[in-house]
Amino acid sequence: MVTSPPADFERVADIEPLDVDGVHTIAVGSVLWLIALLALLPFLETLRDTDRLWWLWTCGAGFGIGLIGFVYCRRRRNAIRRQPGNVPIETSQFGAAG
Repeated sequence: MVTSPPADFERVADIEPLDVDGVHTIAVGSVLWLIALLALLPFLETLRDTDRLWWLWTCGAGFGIGLIGFVYCRRRRNAIRRQPGNVPIETSQFGAAG
């Protein structure tokens, strides 16, 4: 015998969605890749001797792709803000986490 869920089971909260555009997330990620790249530079010879030079290239690629993502997210955010009738929603300074 199948029973139906209680009536209040399908309630939806009356909250506004967060306006998360990704700019801050991409910026933090790019800075972290850059820090990792700079932290590995003093160990360049060790990385080369142990055949782990790809670590340096990985950090460089992460930083480069992050810059491309940063430009993309900023352009997208600005295009959304330029649309008529699009009112920005006030969000926490911490983005989705806050």
